[in-house]
Amino acid sequence: MSPSLYTYRVILYTFLAIVSCVLFGLCAARLYYTTHLSKHDPLNHGIPFHDPIVAELIVTAFLTLLWGSSMSCIIGSRSERGLISRFRGEFIGLFILWLMWLVGAAYSSHLWGNLKSCWSYKACRILTALVAFSWIGWIVLTLLAIMSICFVWANEAFQEPLHGRYWFDSEGRRISRGPEMTQRA
Repeated sequence: MSPSLYTYRVILYTFLAIVSCVLFGLCAARLYYTTHLSKHDPLNHGIPFHDPIVAELIVTAFLTLLWGSSMSCIIGSRSERGLISRFRGEFIGLFILWLMWLVGAAYSSHLWGNLKSCWSYKACRILTALVAFSWIGWIVLTLLAIMSICFVWANEAFQEPLHGRYWFDSEGRRISRGPEMTQRA
């Protein structure tokens, strides 16, 4: 039996949480470096600073880590209670995070898009990885949104639980749970 859509969604949400964790670590490394510059560091003449976009990306990564982990658990456990257990809640959360990742990825690409000349320095390699992981996260969010939109559109399931596994009564009506239910393929 081939994996179903909810299995792919759980895998993508878990992957998104991992990407967020990596981005969080890269942002933390960048923040530590820029706030602990030595007086002889050529960057910013040795004056400590922080990049506002790195602060935005660290918040985005943290929120996405929480979101991805929560959504994996909700979909995997077939949860039907709570504020974000319906597709409507997922779309709201995905849109907010999608926008945050887009802003972070686009602005960081604008600032650090071409660092080939300084790859011999650890700080430049961290920035290059930071830009790459910010785009990877945005792409995964886009794939999750497309999958959910297609599923909701095909099944008219906007108000339904987002786990995507439904049961039907004897007359073919979709129901959440009940003693006389059967699952359709």
